[in-house]
Amino acid sequence: MTTLRITPTKLTGKVHIPSSKSMGHRQLICAALAKGKSIINNISISDDIVATCRALRALGAHIDINEDNGDRVSITVSGGCLHVCDNKIDCGESGSTLRFMIPIGALCQEKITFIGHGKLVTRPLQAYYDIFAKQGIAYATAEGGNLPLSLKGPLQAGKYVLPGNVSSQFISGLLFALPLLTGDSTLDIIGPLESEGYIAMTLSALSKYGVEIKHKNYRSYEISGKQKYEPKSTPVEGDFSQVAFWLVAGTLGESVGGNGMQTASLQGDKVIVDIIKAMGGNISWEGTEILAQPAATHGTIIDAANCPDIIPVLTVLAALSKGKTEIINAGRLRIKECDRLAAITLELNKIGARIQELPAGLIIEGVDSFTGGVVDCWNDHRIAMSLAVASIKCREPLVLTGANCVAKSYPRFWEDFASLGGRYE
Repeated sequence: MTTLRITPTKLTGKVHIPSSKSMGHRQLICAALAKGKSIINNISISDDIVATCRALRALGAHIDINEDNGDRVSITVSGGCLHVCDNKIDCGESGSTLRFMIPIGALCQEKITFIGHGKLVTRPLQAYYDIFAKQGIAYATAEGGNLPLSLKGPLQAGKYVLPGNVSSQFISGLLFALPLLTGDSTLDIIGPLESEGYIAMTLSALSKYGVEIKHKNYRSYEISGKQKYEPKSTPVEGDFSQVAFWLVAGTLGESVGGNGMQTASLQGDKVIVDIIKAMGGNISWEGTEILAQPAATHGTIIDAANCPDIIPVLTVLAALSKGKTEIINAGRLRIKECDRLAAITLELNKIGARIQELPAGLIIEGVDSFTGGVVDCWNDHRIAMSLAVASIKCREPLVLTGANCVAKSYPRFWEDFASLGGRYE
């Protein structure tokens, strides 16, 4: 466990933003399901991306990682031959890997076991268990439905129903797998739909690789069977959930910019731009570069339903903005890598924030600055990076325990933090 002592200082400058982890997962999976060679360029290697590569290799894909360009590498994928090479699939701590790969693994007719680590062991999977029970697919779990999960397919074409208020990863997982079945399928979403943007990203990735799915407002899907993924050579765009940290840092400190971003991105976390602007922030674009300049921000209402990953760092901004901010529809943050509502409330309140935790949200009263002190990262990359941004407004040094957890999504975070003027030891 790494402990860092950060000396408060304003950040300024520009960094190259890591590729979208969400799109990276999706493009890797599509490439692995395509018969032939695909090349994925400008992909940042994080623990979660490594987990997806590992899972795809277990199901027959050949993956070569070219590490000649730092953390932004190209990956060559030769796939299209779905079979079990390793009947134990280690998903690390990656929820996306696990939930995307379960239906793909269920296409095989051999027994496979999914394992995980950390909080992933207890992340909910009931939506899949209900499907397995309906189709008669044999499966077994640890107590409480926890990992390890063993199952033996095959998945069958037909009518599928999922609740819309569970993770969109369940929907995406089925959208990857069902087009490969011999028969046609339908998928209907019941109840409120959350994280629609992530489903749009899945459909975009599928289309790039030759798979087409008809849908009505992301709630009803017609999925033709016997489709084939086609190999492609494509780059991965920059990640809005990662540039969010630097945009908040620029708003609180001095100008900070990130390059490699796409203004027309489908990423749900792109809403970070609109939210910061709604709070009085100053965000501008120049080509693929996005820039945040210092601004006096004020409270607002933030709906977390479609952008849960940026809520921790937005809580930092809200805690340092004038007036009251309400974060609503944030209940799913409790079942991420940690209980993020509890974590960000406890740690920021330790250093002088005024945050009230609600069952599915937060009420935040702004303060001028933080005190500094010792905070814990909860083994959660987004909590760690949010606390690093909070250090900008601390009056005394901020000590982070467990700061190495950023490797889950952004291994170069501390190097980029230092390149912008951040001081730590």
